[in-house]
Amino acid sequence: MSQMNRRRALQLLAALGTTGFAAGCGSDTDGQATSNRGPIKIGLIAPRAGGFKSIGDDITNGFQLFLDLHDQRLGGHPVTLLTADEGDTAKTGKAAVDDLLKQGVLALTGVVNSSVMVNIRDTVEQARVPLIGSNASPSSLQSVVYIWRTSYVLDEAGRAMGRYLRDQLPANARVAIIVPENVGSPDVVRGFRQAFGATDPRIADPVTNTDATATPGKTTYVSDIKKALAKKPTAVFCFYAGTAAVEFIKQLRDQFSGPIYAPGFLTEGTALESMQRDALGIQTALNYSADLNSTTNRVFASAYRKKHQVTPTTYAMASYDAAQVLDQAIQLTGGEPTPQQVNLALGKIGQIDSPRGVWQFNQPRTPQQKWYLREVQRDGQVMSNVLINELETLG
Repeated sequence: MSQMNRRRALQLLAALGTTGFAAGCGSDTDGQATSNRGPIKIGLIAPRAGGFKSIGDDITNGFQLFLDLHDQRLGGHPVTLLTADEGDTAKTGKAAVDDLLKQGVLALTGVVNSSVMVNIRDTVEQARVPLIGSNASPSSLQSVVYIWRTSYVLDEAGRAMGRYLRDQLPANARVAIIVPENVGSPDVVRGFRQAFGATDPRIADPVTNTDATATPGKTTYVSDIKKALAKKPTAVFCFYAGTAAVEFIKQLRDQFSGPIYAPGFLTEGTALESMQRDALGIQTALNYSADLNSTTNRVFASAYRKKHQVTPTTYAMASYDAAQVLDQAIQLTGGEPTPQQVNLALGKIGQIDSPRGVWQFNQPRTPQQKWYLREVQRDGQVMSNVLINELETLG
C-alpha cells in the first residue's frame, strides 16, 4: 500500500473508530521509509482564556486531529506539539512566540489575534522559522517570507459578502455597518465597500465603531447600536467573533429585527450555540461549511464530531490544513529537515485536498479558495449554519 493510500485508509477508518486496525495495514516498506526519521517539535500559539478561548480551542483541536489520523507524525517524523498561550494582547502573543522559538521548534502555527500577527512578524522573519498561521490574517501583512496562512485575508471576508449584497439588495435599501475598532475591521470594511461599490448610496452612511477593548457585557454595544440605527437602515453588516459576537447580536436584536449579514466568524462554533434563536436568519460568507458534500470533508467532519461531539468550525479546519501542509512540506525535505528547508518546500506543495475544497497558496502565501454563503436555520432543537450556495473564488 502506498504512503498516500495508507493515509487515506487511516483517515477513513479513524472516522469509524477503527484507527487501531488501520495502523496494522501498513507495509514493511512504509515502516522502512520513515523509521530513520527523528522526532521534531512544532509550536502552536493559541489563547487559553478570554473572549477568543473557544477559537483557540478549535485551532488546537484541528491540528491535533490531523496528528491523530496520521500516527502523531508529520512528514514521517514523530511530532511533539508544544503549545503556548497567546493571551489577549500583542505583547503576550510575542512572548508566546519567543518561548517556542527558544525550545527549538521546526515550525510555528496558530495565532488568533490580528494584533499579535502584526507584532510577531519581525520576530518570525528574523528567526527564519516558518509560521503557518491558521486564523489571524490582516491584509497589512505584506512581503513576508516565513509567514504563511491557511485561513484567508480579512478583506476577502468583506468582499465576498459585499458582492453578493450588491446584487441582492433592492435599490431603496440602506445598510448600517457596525464593527469593533481593531486591527482587522478596516480590512473587512474596505473589502465590503469595494465589492459593493464605494459610491453606492445604499452603504453611504458612516461606519459605526464600537470599543474593542471593552469586556463584552449586557449593555456594551447598546448606545453604538442606537447611533447606527438612527438613520433607519433596512439591513446591518457587522464583524464580530467569539463572546463579543454573542453580546452584540443579543443587543442588536433588542432594537432591530431586520436582516443581518457578516463574515462567518459571527456565527461560528460556540458563538452560535450561545446566540440560539437570536441568530436565526443571519447570513454569512465564509471559506468553509461543515455540510460541504465531499469525501474529504465528510472524513474530517465525522472524525471531529466523533472526538469532540461538536461540528467543526473554519478555525478547526484551517488548523487541520496547517498540519496538512506541514506534513507535505516536511515530507519533501527528506530525513533531517531544517526550518529553512521546510519554508522552501511550502512553496512547492501545490494543491491541497481540503475539507473546504481544493485550494493552493497564492503569491502572498495565502489561500486561493472558494467562499460560501450560509444562513442560520433551525435544525431540530439547535441552530445550524446551512450552506446556501457558492459565492466566488478569491485569493
